[in-house]
Amino acid sequence: MLYEDLLIEADMSNLIVKEKPLINNDGLISGNRIAIRKNIATTTEKACVLAEELGHHYTTTGNILDQQNVVNAKQELHARTWAYNECIGLIGIV
Repeated sequence: MLYEDLLIEADMSNLIVKEKPLINNDGLISGNRIAIRKNIATTTEKACVLAEELGHHYTTTGNILDQQNVVNAKQELHARTWAYNECIGLIGIV
């Protein structure tokens, strides 16, 4: 899925996406706001980051930054799985 398509999906879900000069992360979500690192080189990579952040919006709850916590790590996996399915899906694998 293209970055522009994901931006439209985010907008339809009442999410605000901004490109910011992030240092430690490629993307972050807080409430209805998503920040994408501004200096990511390609729109393909930005699409991957945005898809994962949308996955967090749809599948996770609370602050899951501490990945040493098993529950948080599982939520991270759910968000990534959602992003993989959104961007590639079964047809992309076949």
